[in-house]
Amino acid sequence: MSARENVWDYPRPPRLESTGRRLVVEAGGRVIADTIRGYRVLETSHPPTYYIPPEDCVTDLLRPAARRSLCEFKGAARYFDLLLPDGTREACVWSYPDPTPAFAPIKDYLSFYAAAMDRCLVDGEAVQAQAGSFYGGWVTSDIEGPFKGGPGTAGW
Repeated sequence: MSARENVWDYPRPPRLESTGRRLVVEAGGRVIADTIRGYRVLETSHPPTYYIPPEDCVTDLLRPAARRSLCEFKGAARYFDLLLPDGTREACVWSYPDPTPAFAPIKDYLSFYAAAMDRCLVDGEAVQAQAGSFYGGWVTSDIEGPFKGGPGTAGW
């Protein structure tokens, strides 16, 4: 991508789009996910949230977590703990096992909280995690805000 994207130009309800950008997730000193077959969700005021096909992830390190959430647009999300030699990272991965029709392409795809990983990359660029503990957007140099998620942004 050459032009900067402003998250306030993203739609609501959010849009799902495929991306050929290389998405890499590293945790516990190893690559947990690596794909060029991902999707991103674009929603007003949020940096993109990336979804990676499970076959491009190390799924044997995942354990179902008790946490659940509901997105009015995507449906019910389930969460996973990431089991690593240095400890368990709780509820840091999520997916939609039965998404709404508009988000059917990301059924069972995995999304990772960047703040809980050692490093997440988009085309080789290390991302910054979206602020807060709920949203999972990845901030890169081609995305500009302000972004929802930090203290004082709940009412946006």
